Amino acid sequence: MATLDKNIKAVKKILKSEDILVFEFQSDSGKKFAVIFADGICNKELIGELVVKPLRAVQKEDDINKVRLLLASPEVKDGKKIPDAVKEISDGNAVLFVDGEDGYIILGLKSPPARAVAEPPTDIAVKGPREGFIEEIKTNMGLVRKRIKTDKLQIKTLKSGKRSETVVAIVYIEGVCPKGLPEKIEKEISENTIDLIPDSSYVSAFISKRPRSVFKRCGTSEKPDIFCAKVSEGRVGILVDGSPIAITVPYMLVEDFQSGEDYYSSSYRATTLRILRFLSIMLGLFLPALYISAQLFKAQLIPFRLLLKITSSTQGLPLSPSIEMFLTLLVLEVLNEASIRMPKYVGLALSVVGALVLGDTAVKAGIISTPAIIIIAFSAICLYTVPDLVETTTTLRWIYLIVAGSIGPFGVVVLTAFIISYIVTEQSYGVPLLAPFAPLVKNDLYDSMVKANMYTLKNRPKSIKTQDKVRLKSENKR
Repeated sequence: MATLDKNIKAVKKILKSEDILVFEFQSDSGKKFAVIFADGICNKELIGELVVKPLRAVQKEDDINKVRLLLASPEVKDGKKIPDAVKEISDGNAVLFVDGEDGYIILGLKSPPARAVAEPPTDIAVKGPREGFIEEIKTNMGLVRKRIKTDKLQIKTLKSGKRSETVVAIVYIEGVCPKGLPEKIEKEISENTIDLIPDSSYVSAFISKRPRSVFKRCGTSEKPDIFCAKVSEGRVGILVDGSPIAITVPYMLVEDFQSGEDYYSSSYRATTLRILRFLSIMLGLFLPALYISAQLFKAQLIPFRLLLKITSSTQGLPLSPSIEMFLTLLVLEVLNEASIRMPKYVGLALSVVGALVLGDTAVKAGIISTPAIIIIAFSAICLYTVPDLVETTTTLRWIYLIVAGSIGPFGVVVLTAFIISYIVTEQSYGVPLLAPFAPLVKNDLYDSMVKANMYTLKNRPKSIKTQDKVRLKSENKR
């Protein structure tokens, strides 16, 4: 029979940190107890109200089974091994030891620091819900349960990271998502042997088939309504403790041109905005490259009057068009990075003043032409119309500039053909990245670049190969 001191020493031998607290007390009958917990992530008030208060009032000595019935905590379970107790304490739970008993009681009283649910800064909507995921996974799971109340909603939790043991939740609707997909994702996450999982991007990197690819293979969202909508379409969602960004798979490239607000406005408005986003991405990618290639190789591609304006602006510049464009883009990227990393108000002033002062001074000094600044600035604005693709499109823009400055229009065409052929062959868990366009899936075209009305979208996306194909049972057409 283990003594209380022996159990405490066994735990403190492993958990030597000063924030691991031990609270010893005894009941009116003289029975001794000890609660061990990690300060800062365990609720001390609940320990006092639900554990210490009822046990102190015990008049007769009871064994551990009877003590368990006296506890007012709703989440209580037994434990035997000290290493398991150490894991529970590190996870934020409290462990109750009873003098003279070998086992212990685990109390689910974790209360890690968490911010309030608020609108995510990266996905602001004029219409629609304002709630966003936070860093606490249980709150995020609650936000999902709040919207999907069916008994078919399944949430499997597992731990990833050898040292962090980060909780990862796999969310899906049974009977809707493709067969075997949740188990496949669970296996891939479980096989991850990295030490620390601080964010969902780590999980995304490990479940991606080609992590070095420029194009991502997992969808991301900070809004519960978008996340739940994707899960209801047959996708599998992944929530990671400590991250406000949720993952969804399979992923299609067309998802990033869609917005949650599209489903809260008219289909005409949503279709117009989706086409506008696509055209903006094309302009942001190709405009700087085409400007360079036209100046260096095919000046006849530029309208004559516009060519005269460009020639008068670039006359006497010491730099070639390609170097000039590279320098302008480099300055823009530096200003963008500095404005993000610096304090909020200083960064705002830096981005505005830096862009105005540097741009105006560079033009007056005859280092950079006015058209180059206009094109790069407009290109940057266009790329940010689709925030989820900024990483990919920014990288591709640099590649296009290199090819355009070296080979010209022919190189731009060849690079575009290579990228298209590459995307066509890419898949995310069996779903082509360019679906529903390549291969062509007519049913899914109603919610791609074109947004049809809700009565038209009575079937789930066929590209995902869901089990339950129908999501709108009504046959009424409006």
